[in-house]
Amino acid sequence: MGMNVPSGGGSGEPEVMVDINTTPLIDVMLVLLIMLIITIPIQMHAVKMNLPVGNPPPPAVQPQVVQIDIDFDGTMTWNGTPIPDKATLESKLAQVAAEPVQDEIHLRPNKLVPYKDVAAVMAAAQRVGATKIGLIGNEQYMQ
Repeated sequence: MGMNVPSGGGSGEPEVMVDINTTPLIDVMLVLLIMLIITIPIQMHAVKMNLPVGNPPPPAVQPQVVQIDIDFDGTMTWNGTPIPDKATLESKLAQVAAEPVQDEIHLRPNKLVPYKDVAAVMAAAQRVGATKIGLIGNEQYMQ
């Protein structure tokens, strides 16, 4: 068994405790935290949308599919026929955009083609007003 023996002279006074008592600080912080939580209003994020009821009717005319392939060196083909320059591409895209029911444009770039070539085709389609464009063949980029 051990016994606590005070050190120093026998004056009988207890030693001064130099540690700070953090219990009141923690109590005050908890009270402030609870008050903050109670006073914050509950935010309701709601977006009102008018959604259609039922299934939409199928389109009267099924759109044609136009496939644009971009090879690794930047050469482009339109449904298998080579496109010599960007002006020809823009004229073909303008024809697609002018139709009442636009054809779907499937853009299939090669894995090694620079992004600027793909972005140029997408920008040209946006400039002339072609809205139905999509990238296909993305599974070649999966690791």
